[in-house]
Amino acid sequence: MTARPPLTVYMAAPRGFCAGVDRAIKIVEMALQKWGAPVYVRHEIVHNKFVVDGLRDLGAVFVEELDECPPDRPVIFSAHGVPKAVPAEAARREMVFVDATCPLVSKVHIEAERHHENGLQIVMIGHAGHPETIGTMGQLPEGEVLLVETETDVATLAVRDPARLAFVTQTTLSIDDTKGIVAALTARFPQIVGPHKEDICYATTNRQEAVKAMAPRIDALLVVGAPNSSNSRRLVEVGERNGCSYAQLVQRATDIDWRSLEGSRAIGITAGASAPEVLVNEVIDALRARYDVTVEMVETAQENVEFKVPRVLREPA
Repeated sequence: MTARPPLTVYMAAPRGFCAGVDRAIKIVEMALQKWGAPVYVRHEIVHNKFVVDGLRDLGAVFVEELDECPPDRPVIFSAHGVPKAVPAEAARREMVFVDATCPLVSKVHIEAERHHENGLQIVMIGHAGHPETIGTMGQLPEGEVLLVETETDVATLAVRDPARLAFVTQTTLSIDDTKGIVAALTARFPQIVGPHKEDICYATTNRQEAVKAMAPRIDALLVVGAPNSSNSRRLVEVGERNGCSYAQLVQRATDIDWRSLEGSRAIGITAGASAPEVLVNEVIDALRARYDVTVEMVETAQENVEFKVPRVLREPA
């Protein structure tokens, strides 16, 4: 039997589930316990197929729009947040609804509303079409929130009054990319008002910092996460920008491109904020089947954040 080649696996810490994702999944599980199946969920509760399939097996029905939900069954809004019109329509239809929007996303919504009340037009730094961006822009009337994705967008931005502006950001962006866009905004609009505290969430920041710490030591990086997960895709980019020559996003161990890992002596593993640890363990098991693995932790922060579920789920049925 041929000896397996040695491989050092660096495990990023923190990685995987954040408090907002944990809370959102718990909300669906508790809603199913309280009201029974089916419970409807508008959009994927979090961006992870394994998680969504698991909740679907318990009786959750995932839809894209509210009009796909019957009025006599509960509906849950995803962790990414929804435009204001969605809960308003649910209330009009007298539906039971539970908002699983991450509290850190809700904080951005509140910021945007406060700026609007103060007469400011909002610039949002985010990705077009992402549910979080759609939800945040949908907190205010049409034209009150302008989207920029790049520094180039800032140069062509047409605003109502350059002296009456504020900016907010999507919570799952790359810290480094956002810095550049913020710098471009403040250079062009010196009076623009920023958030009191960084909008990019603690979990996104912590996961990116752990990848930065391990990137110079590894030949390849595997990021466990979904292709539609913004924070997971950012982790791939952070790895590549910080000294790792190859980085791959994998949903499951079966997605690993083994040929690209040939010759690697050190591999880093992390997971996006909506990827469960069971999928990380699956990847490690797949590596152990091919290599003589030594695991080392790269811990850059400790997380102990916990968000409460809405009161309606804690009350008796």
